This record gives sequence, structure tokens and C-alpha cells, in this order.
Amino acid sequence: MKPDASNLDVPSSGISVHGRLVVPAAVMDFSFVNSSGPGGQNVNKRATKCVLRVFLHAMLLAPAQAARLAASAKHLLTDAGELMIIADEYRSQERNKAACEERLTELIRNAWNAPKVRRATKPSKRAKQRRLDAKKHEGERKRRRSSFDE
Repeated sequence: MKPDASNLDVPSSGISVHGRLVVPAAVMDFSFVNSSGPGGQNVNKRATKCVLRVFLHAMLLAPAQAARLAASAKHLLTDAGELMIIADEYRSQERNKAACEERLTELIRNAWNAPKVRRATKPSKRAKQRRLDAKKHEGERKRRRSSFDE
């Protein structure tokens, strides 16, 4: 039986993020606590709120990628450099755990590539003309408005 490319270099447990990058389950710490929200009395009996903790340095990102991730998720970082993601919108642990994993995946994907540098361009002749026409139109409108007061 020939191995397919989908299972090469992917550990049995973890989150596949981008190509070959996998956040191993060993560096992720899931905990479940009592949640607020929908569920009635069920919410008082079940610990469904999921808290995912991952140390930023344990994710094996390049320094530039780790810096971009830290900058974009600074509200989720603790003083110890731990990324803390919380999900409590669902009534089950499994769905909240999946929501935490999805948020972590999205954060890493957004930090993966450097943003493109914007090149400054000059406005076109048509854009300049449109701006001048709009200014003339507004000036004419204000001039007409003031002539009624006399």
C-alpha cells in the first residue's frame, strides 16, 4: 500500500495549520470551566467553557511570524508569553474545543505571511478632476444657501 501525501510528516495528534506546520497536542493545554450563557440549569452543572493555553515559543514559528502573531493577538497574551483562547458560545465541550482550535488556526494563518508593503502612487488625472468637481459643487451649494438669507 502506497502512503499518500496527506499523512506524511503529520503527527497523530495536533492541529494542522499551514502546509507542514502542525501545533502538537503536547504543547496545547485545554481546560474546561463553568460557562455562562444559554443552557438553563445545564450551564450550572457542566463545565463547557473551553480555555486553550499555548506558549508562543512552543509553536515553532519563525521569529518574524511569532512577532506578528504576538502583535495581532496581544489582547490574548499573558505576561508569561502564553496565548490564551477562550470559547464558550456552545453548550458542549467538544464544540467549544473545536472553536478554540479554529481560532488558534486562524491566528497563525494570519501571522504566517508578511503583509505586502504599500507602494505610494500618485492620483490619476481623472481622480484629481473628480475631486475638483466635487469641491466646486459643494462650494456652489454653500453659495446658493447663503443667498437666501439676504
